[in-house]
Order: sequence, then C-alpha cells, then structure tokens
Amino acid sequence: MPHATTRDDVRIYFEEAGQGTPIIFLHEFAADYTNWEPQMRYFSRGHRCITYSARGYTPSDVPEGEVYTYEHFYTDALAVLDHLKIERAHLVGLSMGAYSSLQIGLNAPQRALSMTLAGVGSGSELENLEAWRKQCRANAEQFETLGSAEVAKITREAPSRIPFLVKDPRGHADFYAALARHDAKGSARTMRGFQGGRPSIYTMTDAIAKATTPALIICGDEDDPCIGPSLFLKKHLPAAGLAMFPKSGHVLNLEEPALFNESVERFVTLVEAGRWPARDPRSRAAH
Repeated sequence: MPHATTRDDVRIYFEEAGQGTPIIFLHEFAADYTNWEPQMRYFSRGHRCITYSARGYTPSDVPEGEVYTYEHFYTDALAVLDHLKIERAHLVGLSMGAYSSLQIGLNAPQRALSMTLAGVGSGSELENLEAWRKQCRANAEQFETLGSAEVAKITREAPSRIPFLVKDPRGHADFYAALARHDAKGSARTMRGFQGGRPSIYTMTDAIAKATTPALIICGDEDDPCIGPSLFLKKHLPAAGLAMFPKSGHVLNLEEPALFNESVERFVTLVEAGRWPARDPRSRAAH
C-alpha cells in the first residue's frame, strides 16, 4: 500500500495517476482521498495527479495525541510531495483542503505552482469565532459518543449540503455512506484540532497580501459560510480570480463535477502559459 511518512512518523496513504505537471488534491473534512475520483480521472489525462487521505482518515494512520493542528495538515501535503520527489505542484483543495492549500501558499510558496481554493473559509467570522470553536468541540464529542454513522445522518442535510442532495441524490447518498465509514476517533481529533483550532483567515491579511501564487477561488452561492471569506481572499490575494457557482453548495467537485473540472482546467492552463498575472497594486489601492 503506497504511503508517505510525515516528519512525525505518520503514514499518509496516497494514490497517483497520469503523467505531466503534478496536481495534488486536498480533501475536505467530510471526505477522503476517494472523493477526488472525478478529478483524478479527468485531469490524469494530461497531468500527474495525486490524491491522499489526511492523517486521521484511513487508510492513512490515525495517530493519538495533539497532532491534528493546521500546521500538521499542510505539512503532510508537503510530505507526500517530498516522498514523490515533486518539487512544485498545482494545489487543488476543498474546504479543509483549501485552507491547507492556502497555508502552503503562505508558508511554502516555492512548492505551489497554483492553488485552487474551493469552499474555503467556514468558521472565519471573527464575531462568531468562539461559537464556531465551541460547536467544533461539540461535534468532536458527537463522533466520539455516537460514531461516524450517526453523525453522518445528522449532518447530511446541513444547509450547504442541500444543493448536492437536490441535484444528485445518488451522489449525495454515496458521499454520506462514505462519511459513515470514517474512523470516528480520527474525525473527532480532526474536528477538535484542525477545524476548531485553526486561525481565522481574517487574521492573515498581511500575509495573504504578500502571497503571489496564482489562485482560483471557487464558491457556491448557497454556501453561506464561505461567501464572505471567498470575497475577502479575492480582494487581498494579489493573483486571485473568483468563480461563483450558481445554486451550488459546499461539495463543489462532486455536486458540479463538469463545471468544477472546466474551471480548474482553464485556470491551470492559463497559469502554465504564464497568463494569470497578479493585479497591479495601484488598482488595488484605488478600491
């Protein structure tokens, strides 16, 4: 079973397909490596594509202890790239994976050819930050006391997931059947450490303004917690473009796979052609 080993000796399971410029896919909290299958099949026709399960998500290790911070998660992605001897890659992240992609853009920009930030930034509103963290702790306890199968039943009709259910009931059912199989301890630790402990992106304005990595921000217009953060990133990331998907929620790569693939493919093509420039700082100051 292929795996990379992180700097704290956690084994990270990955799969790869195709040849060409690398693309690495970083999954959301409720997903794992399998949820990028539509993108692996599509982009591996012209790129070397890598998908992996984060720590806490089998078949990767589920370590014990306080080892689920946002720093662990974004450096785990780099560990996968290191294992594969990949110096730079396009980063495509959804939600939790988008946050990790952004952190690589901020802290290890030399590793990122570009970053696609889809469904990014939930829990960032500063006025609600403590309530968000309290909810994350409560959600972690649900995983520990009820198990993943029961939590999947509770969360499958969250507001930002309803558009997926409406458009693709079969895909929605498959998604939550997979969540029901997640390791409950790993999910609880991730919810408590990463989701409930990561800094708000609104506290990173200065660092974000200096990040020149080409960025595509994708947001569903019915994914309310991510609309404000997406607009914030569009405003402050120097080389960012924003795509808003109509009548769409959070699981954008599965809910609208054709539109998602088309948008990311166009972005990656323009980046590789050197035609995704940063905005002139003078135009930013004018706003």
